[in-house]
Amino acid sequence: MWFQRVSLLSCLVLLSACANAKGPWVELGGHRYQVEIADDDAERARGLMFRDQMDADAGMLFIHDRQERQAYWMKNTHIPLDILYFDNDRKLVSQQRDVPPCSAGDGCPAYPSNAPARYVLELNAGQAAALKLEDGASITFGDGIEAPPVQ
Repeated sequence: MWFQRVSLLSCLVLLSACANAKGPWVELGGHRYQVEIADDDAERARGLMFRDQMDADAGMLFIHDRQERQAYWMKNTHIPLDILYFDNDRKLVSQQRDVPPCSAGDGCPAYPSNAPARYVLELNAGQAAALKLEDGASITFGDGIEAPPVQ
């Protein structure tokens, strides 16, 4: 009988842990964000297009094959964003804050990094200001986020 209770309790603990696992995350400025990963050309091209909202503690992490100057645009993006650029060492090297949505298709402006970047994190507009982010801030990747080797 006690074995059945222990087994049941073990199963409940495992189910609870699985329910609380929300997938990949990053930590920035002492705050954790659940992120979607865009690590190939198709995912990076689509990004957050056609989304009408994003949870406050969510974002999208773009992983590029190499560190170089990056430029992002808001084509078909319906929510304002902060676009944060990080180098190979995962240090913040450039910020584009409060970037507005754009419905002008190919006429949407680009928002470039001011320095070479390897990783780009898009968060809801206002998050960078709320975290008081300054260039040089570090981003931490949670388990399950794999970056290709530095090229």
